[in-house]
Amino acid sequence: MQRRALMRGIPAALLLGPALLRPAQALTSTDAAAGMRTALERGAASAVDLLGRPDGFLGNPKVRIPLPPALDQAAGVLKLMGQQRQVDELVTAMNRAAEAAVPEARTLLLDAVKSMSVDDALGIVRGGDTSVTEFFAARTRQPLTQRFLPIVTRATEKVALAQRYNELVGRAGAMGLVKAEDANLERHVTAKAVDGLYFMIGEEERKIRKDPLGTGSALLQKVFGRP
Repeated sequence: MQRRALMRGIPAALLLGPALLRPAQALTSTDAAAGMRTALERGAASAVDLLGRPDGFLGNPKVRIPLPPALDQAAGVLKLMGQQRQVDELVTAMNRAAEAAVPEARTLLLDAVKSMSVDDALGIVRGGDTSVTEFFAARTRQPLTQRFLPIVTRATEKVALAQRYNELVGRAGAMGLVKAEDANLERHVTAKAVDGLYFMIGEEERKIRKDPLGTGSALLQKVFGRP
């Protein structure tokens, strides 16, 4: 009986036009935006916590920062020449530099989420697997790079990374394998650190979508929960 009454009411609502439908649609959009904003805030904070600690990058194969391509090509030869330890130390130092820089991202990321519009949020909800990365990259890549680069540079100086890198590139260059001027280690590490951060935010956000109940948030359960 109730179902019949409901079905009879639908044509009436449609005939009355958008005026009756608009409040419900606005509420739905607002809820979706609020849910996505909360999910990204949690995802960003979690990603910073996961990466900004010892082995955050080095111990995670998904975001572990490799040698620059040119140097990576020469690494095999250098290892054969007895430079295995130096190559390993270089990779470790690069990832430690990224781990030292990532905590500085927290404020920038959260500010980007707070400034998110309803359209931004709905675009992410409806978007593909890269929608989260695209949102953050458009708003934070440049300021994150500017903030990370001096931190990475200081970290490399602290662990003598620049000296190691110059030594390795010099040896590879002497063998004709790479030109030292073709690589900038600090910028390589910074770019990979930013990329890894975006990747982890996306991973954490997908976890929230998959298990909103596990977050303990009624809003996230309402937006992402399944009946």
